[in-house]
Amino acid sequence: MPSWRMDESEHSRFHTCFDVFMFPHHSYFLLAARGFRGVSMSEIVRVNCIKHQYPDATEVQICGLSMTIHKGERVAVLGPNGSGKTTLLLHIVGILRPTEGEVLVFGEPPSKTSLHGKVAMVFQDVDEQIIGPTVWDDIAFSPINYGHPPEEVKKMVNDIIEEMNLQHLANKVPHYLSGGEKKKVAIAGAVVTHPKLLILDEALTGLDPKAKIETIVFLNKLNKEKGMALVITTHEVDILPLIADTVYVISERAIIFKGTPSDLFKHPEIFEKANLHPPPVISLLNKLKREGVPIEITKTIEEAEDELLKLLLTKKAKTTT
Repeated sequence: MPSWRMDESEHSRFHTCFDVFMFPHHSYFLLAARGFRGVSMSEIVRVNCIKHQYPDATEVQICGLSMTIHKGERVAVLGPNGSGKTTLLLHIVGILRPTEGEVLVFGEPPSKTSLHGKVAMVFQDVDEQIIGPTVWDDIAFSPINYGHPPEEVKKMVNDIIEEMNLQHLANKVPHYLSGGEKKKVAIAGAVVTHPKLLILDEALTGLDPKAKIETIVFLNKLNKEKGMALVITTHEVDILPLIADTVYVISERAIIFKGTPSDLFKHPEIFEKANLHPPPVISLLNKLKREGVPIEITKTIEEAEDELLKLLLTKKAKTTT
């Protein structure tokens, strides 16, 4: 186990940027496309119309609808590149501070309270946060610097490596891993200390289908068993029912929609406004409904396919009688 350790001031500065990390485990249709409702839904994040000014005087504003995140809630933030998704997340973790507006995390502005152990983030560019000489060392970084005893650190790291099927990578040098493998390592390093809120910035992008499914299942398991709230930015519409209870859509730096995946699928105009494309089968259902066909707009892609099959079978039965 590595012996390096930061002093308190170094630890605080480092984690302002890096302790804020995340990843999952098994098969698409087994996944809880339904949220885990047994967890208390007390509010842990609130964001109201924020403005940030960078040192070069560039101003960025995200207004529109307010955002609230509750304990145990799975939230997806959907929007095209450049819409403000990452800016929003960086305010929640306290890396950016608003010059106007309100950001509260666990009831306090993140710049005025310690988020260590409460919030972890996986950045879009995971190379920025993987620093250990080996995968094992990198995952061990946070528990070591939180002061966990060596034997406890060993158990925490080995447990998360096993849960995420990373045994074959444990002694590898992170620099030589694939992009998808690095993302899984970053997620392991984020969740090893069991934060209350896990934030992932495009963490599923670039994963092969099997790794993506495993990651989604693992994240849902953390949500169900640990009550961990999840916030995931993405532009992949198809996976929304598998990862989110609530979806926020950002367009041109404004939150223009808040609702369930099912609600979103019923509003093709939101996709158009945000320059996004709904799943083809959902587009077809909406078109049929506009034409007066008695059909339901469903929550998942599989349910949509079932709805179309039911419609075809009904039509076939009528034509044969």
